[in-house]
Parts: sequence; structure tokens; C-alpha cells
Amino acid sequence: MNGRMRIGIGYDVHPLVPGRGLVLGGIDIPFDKGLSGWSDADALTHAIIDALMGAAALGDIGNHFPPGEPEYRDISSLVLLEKVKEELAASNCQVVNIDATILAERPKLMDFIERMRQQLSETLGISLSQVSVKASTANGLGFIGRGEGIAAYAVALIEGGKDEGI
Repeated sequence: MNGRMRIGIGYDVHPLVPGRGLVLGGIDIPFDKGLSGWSDADALTHAIIDALMGAAALGDIGNHFPPGEPEYRDISSLVLLEKVKEELAASNCQVVNIDATILAERPKLMDFIERMRQQLSETLGISLSQVSVKASTANGLGFIGRGEGIAAYAVALIEGGKDEGI
């Protein structure tokens, strides 16, 4: 690596709907609703993807995996994260750490956080200590507080990158 550190931020939000499974951080969460979207709508993994791609100046999730493309219909976001890992490696980038927060009024996510961290670290091929996942509520405020959706924020720090004027 060239010692250059780069940071990116990601955000994603999806509405909660009946009749669909809830997936966050690649983990199936028992709940009576799931997130609506073209892929599995894993808001946490999507936010992490955008943070990583932003740090490497590689665009965003919509550029690389456009909604509406049949090949991405109901695809696991972990498959997309694996592709991002390959793009990072091709750009000479290495993940230093990820810090992410899920915003959801329900379900309570504390019992699933460690499994999410484990799944994300395994998919990226990094240490568990390099992945932080937290969960918070909106204290009853807004669309999250009303249980209409779930959002996630992520920050990623990477080292390296191509030397194209960066």
C-alpha cells in the first residue's frame, strides 16, 4: 500500500413492508416485515458498500449494481459486497475499518449485532475488530420512529488507491 488513508461515508434507507424477509448485515432477522427494494434491500450492507466505494472514489452502489437490472433482482447484498471487495483490491485499496449504525425503531437488534459483524468481516476478509455495527432508535420520531422504514449510516477508512492524481 502507498500509506494514503481515505475515508468514505454511506447512507441507505428502505421502507418496511409485509410479506418480505428482513435482512441486515447479511443476517436474516425474524420480524413481521422486511425491507422493500430491488435486491434483498439490506440497508446496512448497502451503506457499507457506498462508504467503501466512496472512499476509493469508485462511484456508488447504483452505478455498479443498477436497480431494475434482472441480474440484481433479490440478490444477496453480500454478493454485491464481495464484488466491491474485488474492485477495491483491483484499485490497490485495503479496508482499515468500518463503523456503521442502523436506525430502526423495531425490531430490537442487539441480539443480532455480533452475527452481523462476523458476516461482514468474513465477506470482506478482514478482522472482526475492523468492523463496528451499532443500532439506535429514532425515539418515536419521523418515518423510522413510526416503524415505516430502516436506515443505516456507515463510514469506511481504507488505505491505498490508485495514484491518478489522488
